[in-house]
Amino acid sequence: IALHELFDEVATTVQTAVDDIAERTVQLGGTARGTIQATSKATALKEYPLAITDGRDHVESLSTALATFGGQVRNAIDTADDLGDANTADLFTGVSRDIDKQLWFVEAHAQGR
Repeated sequence: IALHELFDEVATTVQTAVDDIAERTVQLGGTARGTIQATSKATALKEYPLAITDGRDHVESLSTALATFGGQVRNAIDTADDLGDANTADLFTGVSRDIDKQLWFVEAHAQGR
């Protein structure tokens, strides 16, 4: 149950971040391409290994995905800063903080085993 609750919290955090980023994209005149097909084509995340069944393997895969996403978010902060867009940089800073917190929880869970 601990993993289930952990994964639920991570999913909620990521879903909120994705929604906030999509809303900001539209505010700036862009298009939020949120379909599974568009996302899968544009992502730098590795495909999630569907064959794993062990909780430790799931924790490791989630940790890798969160670390990758966190790195991308920090790059987005730098890009927004370079473009002089303080509001977008601030949005990404909040997302970064939330993702890093979730990564810490996931990694702490892995260390406890």
